[in-house]
Amino acid sequence: MAEQIYFEDVNEGQELPPIKISPDKQQLVKFAAGSGDFNPLHFDEKFAINMGMPETIVHGRFKYAVVGRLVTEWMGYQGRLKKVGVSYRGIDTPNKEITAGGVVTAKRQENGENIVELDVWTQDVDGKKTTPGTAEVSLPSRG
Repeated sequence: MAEQIYFEDVNEGQELPPIKISPDKQQLVKFAAGSGDFNPLHFDEKFAINMGMPETIVHGRFKYAVVGRLVTEWMGYQGRLKKVGVSYRGIDTPNKEITAGGVVTAKRQENGENIVELDVWTQDVDGKKTTPGTAEVSLPSRG
């Protein structure tokens, strides 16, 4: 668990500590069970190849979940996730490293809250952002 981050300690351009994960096919089957997404693109290699994929692919919502984990671990238990959203812009395949990253793009005080805006993403081993998005959190003050 990361140490609590406070609004006063955050600066525009600051990067979030990345999360690296290499999901294997077993992990994706477990994710399918939890999410209800049993599309054969994620577990049936022949089907995936017939659909034009290089092999089975990682669920988009799996990558969304990793981005959510990135943000919530960074903001700490006293932070509040106000919104997060991503776009699916590329595929990732099992057993290859996916990195979730983010950067602070703005901070402001609004209606008594300390708001921090973020650009967030997942990227593949070649550095291509496959799931770009944004998030907004409210952080505590050192007060």
